[in-house]
Amino acid sequence: MAYELSEFCADAKDFLSRDGGADGREKVRQKLEALLQNEAFVDEVCGPEAPMGITTLYHDPDLDFMVLAHVYPAGRTSPPHDHGASWAIYGQAIGWTDMTEYDRLDDGKEEGHADLEERRKYRLEPGHAGMFGPHQIHSIHFPDHARFVRVTGTDLTHIPTLRYDMAKRAVTRVNPNNIGDVAGSVSA
Repeated sequence: MAYELSEFCADAKDFLSRDGGADGREKVRQKLEALLQNEAFVDEVCGPEAPMGITTLYHDPDLDFMVLAHVYPAGRTSPPHDHGASWAIYGQAIGWTDMTEYDRLDDGKEEGHADLEERRKYRLEPGHAGMFGPHQIHSIHFPDHARFVRVTGTDLTHIPTLRYDMAKRAVTRVNPNNIGDVAGSVSA
């Protein structure tokens, strides 16, 4: 019997209730990989008939975590960014996504200035999931028709985040009222 979304949400709530830190999130990441093995689920939320854009599949009323399907016809590359005080787990459903993680080299004291260095780059293939902790700087790139399921610690459109421009060695605070399309902006 296939692992279902309702089971995943219940398991995620259980894990995060007991441990909201890295260990609890790692268990959620592993269960997201199990959910992505359910071909009927993937087809329903990310297949050819799935709605374009971002669809909320679940929003936990107690812990505030969200499960979202990301379905785009065109590929995208996000600038380096973080998810503010939240975390995010990306689960590849269709196609692939290149994930890049960065270290911030400066002390953050000079307003608007940031020096980043690429730390790690890897590709998520279908059925695999990657995780970013709070304030962890990353970027993503995916080709046309790639689709993923993302679990976030909260609604990212309601918290401030940071977006980086490596060429200009700059950082910009993105406030909730001007956060745009999730995959094409800082919220990816």
